[in-house]
Amino acid sequence: MAKLYYSIGEVAQMLEVNPSLLRYWETEFDCLRPQKNSKGTRTYTIEDINILKRIHHLTKDCGFTLEGAREQIKSNALPDEKMEIIQNLNEIRSFLIDLKDQL
Repeated sequence: MAKLYYSIGEVAQMLEVNPSLLRYWETEFDCLRPQKNSKGTRTYTIEDINILKRIHHLTKDCGFTLEGAREQIKSNALPDEKMEIIQNLNEIRSFLIDLKDQL
């Protein structure tokens, strides 16, 4: 069963980035607003994580600047279904590279 809320550390580990990068992206992208409790601890929903995955893909894999990634997200140029397919293909690629290195 999937969790409803994830901590910044869990999300950073999922995306293999530093938590500071997630906090920075939060200031740069209006669509990204994780909930905060009274102590200021961020809690991310699945929707927040999908937005972060999209930002990560656009900036790290596709080479977009932050401004370019903002425009792509606003125009919804990459639907979530395509994003999932790309993510799955990247995971398969990583697996195959690891397998090749073991041979």
